Amino acid sequence: MKFTAFERSLQGTGASRRLRNAGKVPGIVYGAGEPRMIELDHNALFFALKKEAFHSSLLDMELGGKTEKVLLRDFQMHAFKPIVLHVDFQRVDETTRLRKKVPLHFSGEENSPAVKTDKCLVSHVATELEVECLASQLPEFITIDLSQLVKGQSLHASDLKLPTGIKYVRRGTLNPVIVAVTVPKEEEEAAPAPVVAKAEKGKPAKGKKDEKQNKK
Repeated sequence: MKFTAFERSLQGTGASRRLRNAGKVPGIVYGAGEPRMIELDHNALFFALKKEAFHSSLLDMELGGKTEKVLLRDFQMHAFKPIVLHVDFQRVDETTRLRKKVPLHFSGEENSPAVKTDKCLVSHVATELEVECLASQLPEFITIDLSQLVKGQSLHASDLKLPTGIKYVRRGTLNPVIVAVTVPKEEEEAAPAPVVAKAEKGKPAKGKKDEKQNKK
């Protein structure tokens, strides 16, 4: 994806407020050289942030007549208004080794034995995975094939078949669950209706006193 940024020279709260009032977003680009203060068109950035690829893939930033490869690293939104307050980008090149969270796309679960045969439920416990790779190898997303899932199975991060050169970032000994297969709970059988004892013909029901006895 490609976007356009412009250099800005003024800094500070007042300058940033004036930029926002003019429909611009203050930002910064750092890494592989001197940090540069930038500004972007608010509406263009706002709609770009709605696209998955803008968050997880290499971007072409046009700045001062030159195009640089960057990654979105952070952005701040207004507490309750749909307004972008600030954005951070990092310069990268093909030799930059980086860590980045990548979206997970799932496919084939409807054809798996777990769903098709055993009518199980498939839960996507995680929807993204932090990976480490060269910037040139960073995928926009990772597709996970679930067509072989079986009843009671769970897929952990270590079970995923990632593209060559890409590995997931391990946090200590943790091996997080990515997908879990669960058996739906059977409907509870209806409880039998309580049995009410019936009095024999000509005799009062058990436990009831004769009205004549009550009058005594």
